[in-house]
Amino acid sequence: MNNNPPRVGFISLGCPKNLVDSEQILTQLRIDGYEISPDYGDSEIVVVNTCGFIDSAVVESLDTIGEALAENGKVIVTGCLGIKADEIMEEFPQLLAITGPHAYEEVVSAVRKHLPPPEQNPFLDLVPEQGVKLTPRHYAYLKISEGCNHKCTFCIIPSMRGKLVSREAVSVIGEARRLVNAGVRELLVVSQDTSAYGVDIKYKASTVAGKEIKAKFYDIAEALGELGVWVRLHYVYPYPHVDDVIPLMAAGKVLPYLDIPFQHASPRILKLMKRPGSSDRTLERIQAWRQVCPELTIRSTFIVGFPGETEQEFQELLDFLEQAQLDRVGCFTYSPVEGAEANELPDPVPEDVKLERLDRFMELAARISAERLAQKVGQTLEVLIDQVHGDGGVGRTRGDAPEIDGVVNLQSEIPLQPGQFALVRITGADQYDLWAEVLSTH
Repeated sequence: MNNNPPRVGFISLGCPKNLVDSEQILTQLRIDGYEISPDYGDSEIVVVNTCGFIDSAVVESLDTIGEALAENGKVIVTGCLGIKADEIMEEFPQLLAITGPHAYEEVVSAVRKHLPPPEQNPFLDLVPEQGVKLTPRHYAYLKISEGCNHKCTFCIIPSMRGKLVSREAVSVIGEARRLVNAGVRELLVVSQDTSAYGVDIKYKASTVAGKEIKAKFYDIAEALGELGVWVRLHYVYPYPHVDDVIPLMAAGKVLPYLDIPFQHASPRILKLMKRPGSSDRTLERIQAWRQVCPELTIRSTFIVGFPGETEQEFQELLDFLEQAQLDRVGCFTYSPVEGAEANELPDPVPEDVKLERLDRFMELAARISAERLAQKVGQTLEVLIDQVHGDGGVGRTRGDAPEIDGVVNLQSEIPLQPGQFALVRITGADQYDLWAEVLSTH
């Protein structure tokens, strides 16, 4: 008789928001008594949580599904690509089930159907109160809403994940407290549109520990800032009320870090993208933010080679980048995604022109980043330690989000541990990373 618990292989692809979905599915599977494995071969069934945002992500997801089927044979597909269930099933008719994004119960039900859970759960006492996490113990993603109300012409997220659905403040703060009590020292706030939080539920108020907190961007940032850990705001759409949060950053309540996807600077291209704002007004706001909070780090992403983008409009983008002096920048060439409105726009930019513009953009972005990081040499900064090695470790400043921004390479005569904070003196810099010596830990 086999007394081993049934084992589920789990593969999570895509963005941090997808990672949170995976964590919720895994938590329920563990509660049900399943053992979880990152491998195909030694599992009795495999779940693949897919991404379908751009064509390269679709290809990766389809390749992973095919690999899981070849290695294991019993596969359940979930995630953003799951909205194309008919197409996926046509290519992989042997799949056991396909569900869409954030369909936790459907995924778990499909696993239960094809691999019944044990009658007694050997893991129930081992499932932590904060659930199963796929990030290191000292930081965690906190999703405050799902979906998006925008109709950007290059994006199909609303068709994949639906319109904005915000969590009540009591739910968000409750989860945040559980994470902090479990040892998390940095909360990374994510959603499709973080600054729109609560608009769908009319900023409904909740009572949290005897205090009324509205489901509102400022209010949730302020409440999270009371928990005594780093709070980092991601995917912040540049609505006017974002200005209100900058004083919280200046006061040290939340990290002086804004992740704002500006996407472009040309008014005509922004209009074609169905994105608001003008570059002149954006530059004014950036200047005003930095006056209130001089240590503010701004991360953004841009698209080059959008249909119809002229050389002059691309130059407008380069001029904006030079003037804005953004600290962290990512850039993509326009990729036609099936179902996106922008695919129908005239005058597509040739692939070689897209790549040439990407190179020029990133060359400028790298120079700006190097210049801004060089200014930190000699400063004493606080870092959060992510990794430890023989004579030091790797950490991040308040201006560095995990996995997407730079790191601080640490030299230390003091023993270090992941999850510690350290005061360090910056000794060197390159285009994206810093070097430092550790002065003390806390």
